Order: sequence, then C-alpha cells, then structure tokens
Amino acid sequence: MFEQIERVPGDAILGLIEAFKKDTNPQKVDLGVGVYRDAAGNTPVMRAVKEAEARLLKNETTKTYIGSHGAPAYGDVVLPMVLGADSAVLKANRASATQSPGGTGALRLAADFIASQLPGKGIWVSDPTWPNHHGIFTAAGIELHKYPYVDADNRLDFDGMLAALKKIPEGDVVVLHACCHNPTGFDLSQQQWQEVLAVLKERQLLPLVDFAYQGFGEGLDEDAYGVRLLAKNLDEVIIPSSCSKNFGIYCERTGCLILVAKAAEQMENVPSQVAIVARENYSNPPAHGGAIVSEILHDAELSAMWREELTEMRDRINTLRRDFVEALKPYGLDEKYACVAEQRGMFSYTGLTPEQVDRLRDEFGIYMVRSGRANVAGFSHENLPYLAKAIAAVND
Repeated sequence: MFEQIERVPGDAILGLIEAFKKDTNPQKVDLGVGVYRDAAGNTPVMRAVKEAEARLLKNETTKTYIGSHGAPAYGDVVLPMVLGADSAVLKANRASATQSPGGTGALRLAADFIASQLPGKGIWVSDPTWPNHHGIFTAAGIELHKYPYVDADNRLDFDGMLAALKKIPEGDVVVLHACCHNPTGFDLSQQQWQEVLAVLKERQLLPLVDFAYQGFGEGLDEDAYGVRLLAKNLDEVIIPSSCSKNFGIYCERTGCLILVAKAAEQMENVPSQVAIVARENYSNPPAHGGAIVSEILHDAELSAMWREELTEMRDRINTLRRDFVEALKPYGLDEKYACVAEQRGMFSYTGLTPEQVDRLRDEFGIYMVRSGRANVAGFSHENLPYLAKAIAAVND
C-alpha cells in the first residue's frame, strides 16, 4: 500500500537549515530558524533553568504520569503570569489551565475543542500569520478564513483589519497574536486593542489569542496587555500560551491552553472536554518543562534571575533592530527599513521580495524565509556590516 504514497515538499525552514549547513561561505548568516540566539550564535540554557534542573534532579522521586491537564503547580504559576497576579478573572475562578506539548500543542487542543464543541464555527487568521496556524486548524476540520494585517507598503494595516473584523459572522473565532506577531513583528497598540475589543463585543466573536512570546516584546506585563484586556471584558477567551521560548526550553515543549469562561460553574464542564481532547491527542503532556517553570516561578531567587535573563534577551533583540537600521544609513536605506526598528519580538517582516531573498542566499550566504521574514536574533554586531552591504546590493 505504501507504494502509492507520494513525497511532499519538505518544510521550508528545515530546508533552509540543511542548505545553511552545506554552505561553505565563511560569512554565511542564518536568519531563518525561529529560536533565540546570543551574540555567539548559540541558543543558551538560561542560568535559572540550569539551577532549577539541578534542584529537580536532586529532589525528584517519580516519573509517573501527571494527568491530562498536567501538573497543578504548573497551572498555578502560568495563569497569573498570563492573566496577572491580581486578575479579577482568576479571583472569580473563571479560568482553567491545561499543560500541553508546547504552544503548538495548545493550539491543537484549542482547534479540536472548537471543532467538537463549537461545530460550524469558522476561524479567522491574520494575513500573514504563522504558517502552522493553517495546518493546525485545517487538520481539525475548521473552515479557515483570513483578515488583512500588513499592507503593500509593509506596514500594519489596522484599518483594513478592523474593517474585516466588522464583517465576520457572529460567533466565529478570531485568531489574534498577543505580542511579537509571527511572522511580521507588527504589534497592536493599547488603543488598537481597545478598538478590537469593541468589535469583538459588537460582533460576539470568540478571540483565540496566541501568546507564544510573552516577555520578548516590551516586558512580561506589557506584552500581556491585550490578553488581560480581553479576558477582563469578555465572557469567553481562548489563550494558547508557550513557555518554550521565554524560558529557552524549546526541546522540552512546554505550553498551556488557558480557557476563560463566563462563570466559575462552567469551569467544571469546559476543562472536562479539554481533558478528553488531550487524552485523544497524546494522553499526558511531558512533565519536565512544566516542572522547570514551576520550580523557577515558585522561588523568588530563581524567578528574579529568570526575569533578568529574559530582559537581557529582549533588550539585545530591540537593540539589534535599531542597529540594523543604523547600519543601512550609509546606503540611504534606513528610512526604507525603518519598520524593522518599530517591530517587536524575534521576527521581522523586512519587506524584502522573494527575488531579493534568493539573491541574498545565492550571492551572500544569507538565509531567510522567502517571504522576507528574518529572525532578528540572528543579527550580531559582527555580521551587521556584512548584512547591510548585502541588502544594499540586492536593492540596486
């Protein structure tokens, strides 16, 4: 039977990894893979994580299952981190947490939950959005639609976005990026979040807020503004969250699906359905990543250490954004690429065309996705002059 199976094109980013490895250019630069990198090009293990793991190794007594919802101690620290320590939603017991294999796992839980419990509802994603959104929601059998997000001049098209949201059928699901929009880096202002809230209320739309990069934009609390605003003012919100990035534990796959309901009574029914979805997908989530997060956030010393390290990572990225634009000034391109300094998070929609991206790869050994999305964490003060020169060359 397997003889009938056809080969499909490989993942574009995984293909970039292989091509980058084979490239012999000593000045080659990888701006494709979506992980944080330090100045030396490494993805380090955070000091707080190392200390937490040492404690876990010393004190661990079992490797048994942690249940479909995961470890309660994990939910106890993730919920206030996302919704706020003084959240009225938490005080009213209106939110639940289900530990998941990464933010991707949380998204799949959300997709299957929507498909089974809200049949017939369409789901709307930004154009562009993280490519895997398409695969996850389509695989769950949900009808997928798009709303505009970036215009032809590579700017946030908020007017177009808002106009489109006002036409979405009542009761449909809208996918929003809490911060550090992937792939564009364009985030909503607080005022724009207020306007989105008004439309969600008016159209009775259900927001699904993808929160993959908390702490990478402006700060842990600042990045949560939109999430907390919607949770406070709407009856129901779906929040797939990730700790894989902000704790630097990518391979531990550490995420959480947070559901906000109108009343505490519903939090008996709703999580029970999510538990079934989790059981059917992977039974129990992996324990180690959640245990690391719990150990850190339950300890004042480790928590302070982690926050300091996360701040260092965020500041480095934001500084590199400004330095990138500055490096282009001698070529008269600083205004054209000024948007890079305005964006937030690890990713930037540079505005480079597919043809320019191809030239950067073929002529200069600079690798990024053909959409022009670059991982800013791949910038360094050593490679910025080379990057600027190459970008100037393909802009001739």
